Amino acid sequence: MRRRTGLTHAAVAAALLIGSWAAAGTLPAAAQEAPASAAADTSAPASPGLLDAMQRDFGLTRAEAEDRLAAESRATALAPKARKTAGSAYGGSWFDARSGKLTVAVTPDADASAVRTLRESGAAVRTVAHTERQLNTAKSRLDRLDAPAGVASWAVDPAANAVVVNVVDDRRADNDVRAFVREARAAGPVTVRTVTDAPSTFAAGTVGGDPYYTGNVRCSIGFSVHGGFVTAGHCGGAGQQVRGWDGSYIGNFQGSSFPDNDYAWVNVGSGWWTVPVVLGWGTVSDQLVRGSNEAPIGASICRSGSTTHWHCGNVLAKNETVNYSQGAVHQMTKTSVCAEPGDSGGSFISGDQAQGVTSGGWGNCSGGGETWFQPVNEILNRYGLTLHTA
Repeated sequence: MRRRTGLTHAAVAAALLIGSWAAAGTLPAAAQEAPASAAADTSAPASPGLLDAMQRDFGLTRAEAEDRLAAESRATALAPKARKTAGSAYGGSWFDARSGKLTVAVTPDADASAVRTLRESGAAVRTVAHTERQLNTAKSRLDRLDAPAGVASWAVDPAANAVVVNVVDDRRADNDVRAFVREARAAGPVTVRTVTDAPSTFAAGTVGGDPYYTGNVRCSIGFSVHGGFVTAGHCGGAGQQVRGWDGSYIGNFQGSSFPDNDYAWVNVGSGWWTVPVVLGWGTVSDQLVRGSNEAPIGASICRSGSTTHWHCGNVLAKNETVNYSQGAVHQMTKTSVCAEPGDSGGSFISGDQAQGVTSGGWGNCSGGGETWFQPVNEILNRYGLTLHTA
C-alpha cells in the first residue's frame, strides 16, 4: 500500500490512498466525493489496466478481453430474465467463456415456447435431469450434516447438474469423510471432487503494510458504503476498534457474523471518508464501483487485497458451504483467484460491479489456489447499507 507522502494532490491523494490500501480501494468517510482523477472513461468496456490484467491472467489479446467483458455484461443482464422465462423447469445458468454465451439448464418438461424464447434471447440451452430447486433442496440437507475437517466445501454446480462435494485429496480415505459422502449421496444427486488443501481464512498477524487492523489482526477493506465499509466477519467482532495503516482510529465494527456467515461492517469517522474505488495497486488503474449486479458462474472476476494486491480468475460456484475449522459458512461464492493471509475482507469486483468480500480459501499466489467471497448484496441487505457508487 502506498502511503501519503504529502498533500500535492490534496484530497485526491488522501482519498485514494487511505482507502485504497486495504484491499478494496475503498475508503471511508464523509463529506468528500470521489476525486475527479479516479474517474474512468464510461464509454470504454474497462480501464486499460483492467484489460492488461485480463490479458495477463487469462492469456487473452486486448480485443479478446474487451469482447469477453462485453459478453459477460450481456450474460449478467440476461441471467435473471432467463430464470423467470424457464420457470419451474429452471436448472441453473452459467457463463461459457468459449462461446461467450449464458448457458441455461432446463428439465425435459420445459415449455417449448420458453426454450425458444431463451434461444432467441441469445442464451444456449441445455437439458438436464434436475431443477435448481431440487439441487438446492439436496444441498440444504447437506448443510444440516456435521462435516469432518477433510470435507472442504459443497455447492450446487449447474453445469454438473449436481451438488459437488469437495474433499481434501489426502483425506478422502478417512472414515469420517467416507461416512459424510455416503450421507451426502443419500440426500440427492451428488458428485465428489478432490481439492489440494483444506480452506482457511485469510486474516494475518500484524505486519507492516497496507490494511486495517483490529487488535493484532490485519485484514483488508471490502467496499465503501454510506457511513463506512464492509469486510469479513472473521476479522473482528461487534464493538471492536479499527485502526488504519497509519495507526489512526477509523471506527468500530458495527455488526459482524462468523461462522455461519462471514461478513461485517465498520463505521468511519475521525478524518476518514468513503469513496467508490477499489485499489489497483499499480497493476491496474484504481477501479470505480458503479453497482453490484451479480456476475454469473464462469464470468471473470478480480480481487484486491492488502497482501497480494490485484489478481483475477473466474467464478466457479455459488451458494457454496465452506467448512472452516471454526465452523461452516454458507452462501459463499467460489473463485479461481488466489489469496493469502491479510487479504481477508478485500474486494471482489467484476468489471465495475462489486461482487463480495474475501473470506478464505486454500493455496497461495505463488502456486495458485481457490478463494471464496461473501456476496456483497447479502451484506448490504443484512445491515440495511447502501453501496457507495460512482
